Amino acid sequence: MSAETRTRRFSERTIRQVRLDCNRAMVRARFCPDRSDVVQLRCIDDRPETEDTFGNQLWYFEGLGVDEQGRRHSIYGVVEYSLQFGLHDLVEDGVFDSEHQRERFRHLYEREVHPPTWRHPAHRWLAAGLVAVTAIWIAYLLTRSLAA
Repeated sequence: MSAETRTRRFSERTIRQVRLDCNRAMVRARFCPDRSDVVQLRCIDDRPETEDTFGNQLWYFEGLGVDEQGRRHSIYGVVEYSLQFGLHDLVEDGVFDSEHQRERFRHLYEREVHPPTWRHPAHRWLAAGLVAVTAIWIAYLLTRSLAA
């Protein structure tokens, strides 16, 4: 989490939209919309849109959810947005029973946001293997064509 994210101010319109999407996530998780409440809301990742890429925002929320039997549950939720041409496009949301489950979602999010790079040793080995297999295959085809 960057220091900028903690101190950044979001517009009232953005906060209203995020809160609305958090409430929708709780409804999809089968919590009563009238008796459930979002207690805390915070943006934990905010990557602005650039000329080359869309932006991303990841919001965490905590709340109290009331199920169909009237039982209260502490809930931990997440809402993910893609920022495209200045608009928030909802990508995914979820409601979890524990912070640990929500953190597992965060790890998947981090993998999607950070694309693979050739700097990773496994990717370089894969490329080297592909080049080696291609060279062997071409050498085999050349020897077969010269022998014929």
